[in-house]
Amino acid sequence: MARIGFIGLGNMGGGMAANLAKAGHDVRAFDLSQEALERARKAGCLPTESARAAAEGAEAVVTMLPAGQHVAQVYEEAVFGVAAPGAVLIDSSTIDVATARQLAEAATAKGLLAVDAPVSGGIAGAAAGTLTFMVGGSEEAFAAAQPLLQAMGKAVIHAGGAGAGQAAKACNNMLLGATMIATCEAFVLAERLGLDPQTFYDISSASSGQSWSMTTYCPVPGVGPETPADHDYQGGFAAALMLKDLRLALDAASGANVDTPMGARAAELYGSFVAQGGAGTDFSGIIRMLDRQG
Repeated sequence: MARIGFIGLGNMGGGMAANLAKAGHDVRAFDLSQEALERARKAGCLPTESARAAAEGAEAVVTMLPAGQHVAQVYEEAVFGVAAPGAVLIDSSTIDVATARQLAEAATAKGLLAVDAPVSGGIAGAAAGTLTFMVGGSEEAFAAAQPLLQAMGKAVIHAGGAGAGQAAKACNNMLLGATMIATCEAFVLAERLGLDPQTFYDISSASSGQSWSMTTYCPVPGVGPETPADHDYQGGFAAALMLKDLRLALDAASGANVDTPMGARAAELYGSFVAQGGAGTDFSGIIRMLDRQG
C-alpha cells in the first residue's frame, strides 16, 4: 500500500480520499476546512496541519483544487522538494490545458511523475468510488497513477500526453452543459404543450432524444431516478462550476481556432443563471430560468 498525500477535501476530494483510505492506503490529508479534515479523519485518513505536511515523503500526491493557479501554488510551495523521489503527482482538479502541461513539465524537471486526471461522475460518484478519470501524461506516469485511480473510480482512461485529460474534460463538459440546456428546454416545451412530464420522459428516454441529462440526471422533480431536482436543486454539480468548465472549453476552442456556437450559447445562459443567484444551485436548476422566460 502507498503513502498518499491528498490536498483538497471538498465535495469531490473528500469522497476520493476516503476511498483511498478504504483501499488500505496511508492517506495524509489536508484542507483549509476543519470540518473537511474531521470528515477525512472519520473516513480513515490522517489529517495534517498543512499541504506540505501531507505531501512530505508521499509516494503519490493527489490534488483536487479550484483552479490552475491553486494547483501551481501547491506544487511549488508544498509538493516539490518534499514528496518522495519519483513520486507520482495526480491532479484531479479541472484546470486549463496549458497549465496542466506546464505543471507536468515542472514535475518532470524535479524527477517526479505527473498526470492530469480530471473526473466525471459528481459527488455521488466520488463517494461511491465510481468516477471516470480522463488521464493525461506519459505511459510511465499513467502506469504509476492507474492503481490509485482505480481505487477511486470505475473507469480510468488514458487520453494521451500531458494535458490530454483536461482536454477531454473540457470537451465532455461542454457537451454536458449544452445537452442539459436542450433537455430543460424540451421539458418546458412539453409541459406548455400539455404533456405530462413523466409521459414525455417515458417516450423520449426510449427514443432518439435520450441522453444522460435526461435518463440519469433528469431536471424535473419526481421524474426518472432521484436527482438534485428532487431536493430543490441542491447538491450535485454547482452551476458556477459548470460555467467555469464551459469557459475553459471556450478558451481551449479559441486556442485551437475551433468554432463552438452551442458551447458559447450554453456559457451565456449559465452566465445569466449564475448572475441571477444560481451559482450554488445544481446546474440542472437552469430549467427554472428557462421556464421563467416563457
